Amino acid sequence: MASLLDPSARGRVILVGAGPGDPGLLTVRAVEALREADVLVHDGLVDPRVLDMAPRAHRISVAKTRSKHTVPQDAINALIVAHVKTGAIVVRLKGGDPFIFGRGGEEVEAVRAAGLPVEVIPGISAALGAAAEFNLPLT
Repeated sequence: MASLLDPSARGRVILVGAGPGDPGLLTVRAVEALREADVLVHDGLVDPRVLDMAPRAHRISVAKTRSKHTVPQDAINALIVAHVKTGAIVVRLKGGDPFIFGRGGEEVEAVRAAGLPVEVIPGISAALGAAAEFNLPLT
């Protein structure tokens, strides 16, 4: 989705889909967002090489596992909003695409409810990545 935000604006959220794992499958805009991040709030399944693309960002892991959600979703939302309110560029990095089993919609709602700007950068979902890997058309 294209952003209507001024790229020089401070205090904003960029919700980024990290794709299926291979850093080479990130979008150009995703890499740009990682480079400009002050704070990187990331899932546990994101490849460490992708995290390394945000060298100056303060990293906060909100990893969830199958049987243990160490950071509840409401707390993640509050964490994102709190950091943005300090004027930080917060990248919320999610595996795959933020809106496919990623709770990205809830995070966007929380940011917008706080009156803060948000940009969404889609990622390649595992379904699309797997189809491409095996040369299987989806349509």
